[in-house]
Amino acid sequence: MTSRYRSSAEASQGLGSLSPRRRTVVKAAAATAVLAGPLAAAASARAATDTPAFLHGVASGDPLPDGVLLWTRVTPAPEAIPGSGLGPDTEVSWVVARDKAFTSIVAKGSTTATAASDHTVKADIRGLEPATDYWFRFSAGGTDSPVARTRTAPAADADVSSLRFGVVSCANWEAGYFSAYRHLAARNDLDAWLHLGDYIYEYRSGEYGTRGTVVRPHAPAGEILTLADYRIRHARYKTDPDLQALHLKAPVVAIWDDHEFADNAWSGGAVNHTEGAEGTWAARQAAAKQAYFEWMPVRPAVAGTTYRRLRFGKLADLSLLDLRSFRSQQASTASGSVDDPDRTLTGRAQLDWLKAGLKASDTRWRLVGNSVMISPFSFGSLSADLFKPLAKLLGLPQEGIAANTDQWDGYTDDRRELLAHLRSNAIGNTVFLTGDIHMAWANDVPVDAGTYPLSASAATEFVVTSVTSDNLDDIVKVPEGTVSAVAAPVIKAANRHVHWVDTDRHGYGVLDITADRAQMDYYALSDRTDANATSSWVRSYRTRSGTQKVERTYDPV
Repeated sequence: MTSRYRSSAEASQGLGSLSPRRRTVVKAAAATAVLAGPLAAAASARAATDTPAFLHGVASGDPLPDGVLLWTRVTPAPEAIPGSGLGPDTEVSWVVARDKAFTSIVAKGSTTATAASDHTVKADIRGLEPATDYWFRFSAGGTDSPVARTRTAPAADADVSSLRFGVVSCANWEAGYFSAYRHLAARNDLDAWLHLGDYIYEYRSGEYGTRGTVVRPHAPAGEILTLADYRIRHARYKTDPDLQALHLKAPVVAIWDDHEFADNAWSGGAVNHTEGAEGTWAARQAAAKQAYFEWMPVRPAVAGTTYRRLRFGKLADLSLLDLRSFRSQQASTASGSVDDPDRTLTGRAQLDWLKAGLKASDTRWRLVGNSVMISPFSFGSLSADLFKPLAKLLGLPQEGIAANTDQWDGYTDDRRELLAHLRSNAIGNTVFLTGDIHMAWANDVPVDAGTYPLSASAATEFVVTSVTSDNLDDIVKVPEGTVSAVAAPVIKAANRHVHWVDTDRHGYGVLDITADRAQMDYYALSDRTDANATSSWVRSYRTRSGTQKVERTYDPV
């Protein structure tokens, strides 16, 4: 890209001639300006008393049968703005109780929040009871955080009758409001919620996916490149009231996709990264990962990645993938064919881990948190006026290509090996839960798409649309539903394993699991640019135990 905003590090280089005290004042003022809005106003209101505050809410994540990971960020002083590197060490205590009034406390402790971790705090609580609701809060300097609910997972050997998860992906701050989170928070029936990637976006203001209108500017204004930049962007997201509300109601289980780093990221770079002009990819990737683990309630099983596995009694286990850290560069003339066996999406170690876990699983359902679509996708006979915006959305050459090379279609050897493993070991009831593509899909996952439905289906896949990020009607700038009415029948005709696709709407999913079936209810928002947008049920699809196929059902759970 030819034009770049200066990074936070570059902007601060001119401070060297100032006194240490003056540098502190200037840096704090600059950081406050970057976060202008509710956060800065709250910080200014506290300046006289200089008391700590919890301006970014609280959260929990990665529930276990005996524990859960708690998170918050404390602002101990007005200058301790996210990304500033300023502010004193501050003792933060936490308490967990069986009731919202905290009359039955089961765990408590304290830790020190420091500038080194951007004053974020994590507490990995153990010794809790399985399948139990708990309430928790943090405290610092006489100030209490909001009270939040969390829930532990069922015991590993428990007979669980049902599970219910919210499912979301792709939330671009500038494109609209996060009403999807608000509607999920209002349900009061979620065991947890899954975020399948693109929790934040890295682009500079106005550069990405807003239907030509920035609904609300993010911070910092420039593209995020440094550790300070990534911290500030995460902090801006965590000020959203709807996101805070959902984090207050249920634990999150999150994985990253590309925009937590840079668009179409791979192990050695990204489409949206210019080596040298934007620093090294290694430094940018490290900064993005550090900020992610500071600001998200994620417990990495393998250091520096988001692949890990959670279990929910005998009913389901959930394998969570990291499809950015280990992948080869997306296929092109220079980087190789989509069928090249030397190219990988998962990396050898992660693919072996996934295969072994699926084979060893003794639960009724095997869920896979999957950031990019695994089902094959052919464009068929889409007209040029529809193909070009679809190619733009998928990041493909607009002159035409047979596959979406950023998804599993671009790494067919990995997919072939995984699906063959499912078939040869008779591993049933595998359901891929996917985001990224800004559209809603319900798919069978065929062993051979070219001969389907005569060939077998190895698994099923539910893909949720974006919370706010542009989809096809936004790119074409036509009324919602216009593109889907034309494109969906053509896509289905060319892809017989696709039961449903909605190319236009924004929203979320609710996954409900019983021993007999896994069902995804798809919900759409009335208007992503309306902070008070309503939500409505659109469709439901399920896969019945033992079938490896999707079917429509006509009522939400």
